Amino acid sequence: MVKLLSPAISSLARMRLWRIEGWKTHPQDAQREVLQDLVTAAQYTEFGKKYNFSTLFNIRSFKQTVPVHEYEDMKPYIQRIMEGEQNILWNTPIYWFAKSSGTTSDKSKFIPVSDESLEDGHYKAAKDVLTMYYQFKPDSDLLTGKGLVLGGSHTINPLNHEAQYGDLSAVLLQNTPFWGNWLRVPDLSIALMDEWESKIEMLAQSTIRENVTSISGVPTWTLVLFRRILEITGKQSIAEVWPNLELYMHGGVSFTPYREQFQKIIGKPINYLEMYNASEGFFAAQDIPGEEGMLLFVDHGIFMEFMPIEEYGKQFPDTIGLSEVELNKNYALVISTNGGLWRYLLGDTIQFTSLDPFRIKVSGRLKHYMNAFGEEVIVDNTDKAIAAASAATGAIVNDYTAAPVYFSEGSNGAHEWLIEFEKQPDDLAAFTRELDATLKSLNSDYEAKRHKDIALRMPIVHSLTKGIFSNWLKSRGKLGGQHKVPRLSNERTHLEEIKQLAGIN
Repeated sequence: MVKLLSPAISSLARMRLWRIEGWKTHPQDAQREVLQDLVTAAQYTEFGKKYNFSTLFNIRSFKQTVPVHEYEDMKPYIQRIMEGEQNILWNTPIYWFAKSSGTTSDKSKFIPVSDESLEDGHYKAAKDVLTMYYQFKPDSDLLTGKGLVLGGSHTINPLNHEAQYGDLSAVLLQNTPFWGNWLRVPDLSIALMDEWESKIEMLAQSTIRENVTSISGVPTWTLVLFRRILEITGKQSIAEVWPNLELYMHGGVSFTPYREQFQKIIGKPINYLEMYNASEGFFAAQDIPGEEGMLLFVDHGIFMEFMPIEEYGKQFPDTIGLSEVELNKNYALVISTNGGLWRYLLGDTIQFTSLDPFRIKVSGRLKHYMNAFGEEVIVDNTDKAIAAASAATGAIVNDYTAAPVYFSEGSNGAHEWLIEFEKQPDDLAAFTRELDATLKSLNSDYEAKRHKDIALRMPIVHSLTKGIFSNWLKSRGKLGGQHKVPRLSNERTHLEEIKQLAGIN
């Protein structure tokens, strides 16, 4: 069946190219149309009536009338929809909610998922990713085999007799068009498992004899699966198990610290494709594998504004549009969606890597940074510093987290790091020096605070026993899928919990 479907689907994918070129060439026009469609659709909802959507005819009036919202602001509306009310935030019934537990709080977020956000957002974007890949690699055999999807916990839970919630991957799987199931492994019964140790074993056992041509998933769990597959098969590389593997699609965390491990364990060159897909929507994807930056998806049911991060926390923060953004500057993404989120502060920070066309990279989270001493260190800085230190000392890093050590009576501040190595550095002190030097080269504020140890002394780096991070996630009920260790924090709660688990004083 796959062989019969593949030529037809790949031909349809290539035919979509002219649509992509349209919004890629005229992104601002596309965004204006998206906003107009959103406001028109929702004008008779409770939210639309409250903010007089029927009188909002342009972007300026929309921004002047509707305030910026965080999740807590939207929560009362969402709660009512979860209890069965409709026409609150969106004009069509909403029966699905994507549960996002976040990484800095135990509180779960429930993101409304409408039919429109599925069809015109997630699925349309997925088709466009496929189209762009075929444009990049016209002779691809991607659809002659199957795509291995290493998603999150797929448990679906009922809210009432109509509504259900689950991880985004669960919602997408439950609503996938029938033909999508023929192109994907594992079997749905395995994909629906939520106990991760058993799931990895079943994934490995059930897929080693499949013709896998692509894989998508979070890097950490994908590596765990790879290692188990090599144990079972006795092979030296994944290429020996799946010789036709040609594409790995990833997102959620930076791939920079993992690239070397993937290249080594796969054992042959393949393409790597980054995607920016979240419960709230599908925002961007690489149109040219291997080049920095993901093409911004401006015609997929999401209107985007960009908040300079210095505006965060203000009562009336300023946002700008695509015509005003600058390269290499941090912006917080503010979105209005066809799922009923209005001027919603997503929490991610992005930077533009190209303005023609508009390409972005995710630089971190608004609340994932270290700025205890004015150093303004973001995840993009630390990912690059980890990669440089690894390359300089022969190390391979599985995961890491860092937090500040505050001033005490006897010493100034520092950054404390917990790092789980797949391969230990030749010299941990040399690794630490390279980490510090790279951060200085990337971040002038950090460099200034490190000058003569004025505010910050040399970083404190601890090497963790393998499995500590997984054990910590498991202790919090967050093992597997999209759950991940917070890379950076401006407070020490997570770091202290992990240190205690690891027996570090």
